[in-house]
Amino acid sequence: MSNEIETAQQELIEEFSIFDDWMDRYQYLIDMGRRLPEFADELRTDDHRIRGCQSQVWFVANEQDGRLYFAAISDAAIVSGLIALLLRVYSGRTPQDILDTPPDFVAALELESHLSATRSTGLSSMLTAIRRFAAESPQAA
Repeated sequence: MSNEIETAQQELIEEFSIFDDWMDRYQYLIDMGRRLPEFADELRTDDHRIRGCQSQVWFVANEQDGRLYFAAISDAAIVSGLIALLLRVYSGRTPQDILDTPPDFVAALELESHLSATRSTGLSSMLTAIRRFAAESPQAA
């Protein structure tokens, strides 16, 4: 049985499969990051910073009607693109779906092998933060 996260991951994999060249994939990623919603300046504080990212990443989560909603921004273009991927896959999902569904799209898109070590660490830190919010949710089983 497929859930919303698996569907979103599959859609991303299909979108990225149109690009044969990694430079085109990077550009698509950067374009996705440019389309992130505005992130309020008052949320750009140390309390909302993700540790483990070389660039600055600010991240907030809130729960509404049993679903988690995430907002984030980075001062780096490619990292903002990675944020856009994560938000598309995880924002608006139930905590249990987040915990039950592995981030298969990371391997399928070959992100880890095409990102610098520091960006891979940052991606991992962002995924950890998303999973932590889901695990701490009262909605998680």
